[in-house]
Amino acid sequence: MSGAGKTVALKSLEDMGYYCVDNLPIPLIGKFSELMGEAKTAERAALGIDIRSGRELPELRKILDERGEDGKSPYEILYLDASEDCLIKRYKETRRAHPLSRDGRLETGISAEREKLSWLKSRADIIIDTTRMLQKDLRRELFRIFRESHRYENLQCTILSFGFKYGIPEDLDLLFDVRFLPNPYYIPELRGRSGLEQPVRDYVLGDGVAELFLKKLYDMIRFLIPHYIAEGKNQLVIGIGCTGGRHRSVTIAELLFRELSKDADYGLRIDHRDLEQSESGKRSGT
Repeated sequence: MSGAGKTVALKSLEDMGYYCVDNLPIPLIGKFSELMGEAKTAERAALGIDIRSGRELPELRKILDERGEDGKSPYEILYLDASEDCLIKRYKETRRAHPLSRDGRLETGISAEREKLSWLKSRADIIIDTTRMLQKDLRRELFRIFRESHRYENLQCTILSFGFKYGIPEDLDLLFDVRFLPNPYYIPELRGRSGLEQPVRDYVLGDGVAELFLKKLYDMIRFLIPHYIAEGKNQLVIGIGCTGGRHRSVTIAELLFRELSKDADYGLRIDHRDLEQSESGKRSGT
């Protein structure tokens, strides 16, 4: 999808030694593949293809079938996607025109593009949803997949800590309220610290309840994720909330992230939404 991160992906792959070409005319893909084989200037190539190919796009289906049948040009399809709201925001920030909405509404162009590319997404080997990803997150995931050769399931999981006093994030799939845990806010020497610091974590984990909760949480998430993957879900946001999003939720989110990172074969990132909120806004604790 236009705006989902293709330029970042190509630059990342280029840094990994891929010979990268963006927006190559689709009729030239076959010839390009032959030349790459003859010249042997690079072992791997990456082609950036998007809706700008216009009327030539349907020809890609035939070319992919031929490449797969001859066995001489093995390929993988990496498909980058993002939510409509995210794409709209990115286009508005860059003030660029969408290829299919130059004379109309942005939403209409995005919808038309999604429909035209649906067949390609269905054939993709790897799907990365970049809705909640920064550029560095996308680069890290691509490095894991293409440099470290990690097995990759088409799921991007985000662990998000937040404070209820600042509102519940609208895109949560799972929400866990940890306001039942000991609150460091009421300990003067811990109030100004965060769940990223060991003294705060020690206090939150102090009575053993948090450790028991985490054990059950690990088991639940590990049980659920394979089922989400089997269902075809590409984006999973797990919310961990406390009052202000600074102490308890950050502690639990960090420990959950650390545990899942041990054997994750899917995209995994962590985000602390309210960690930097000003102290003046924390009248009721975290």
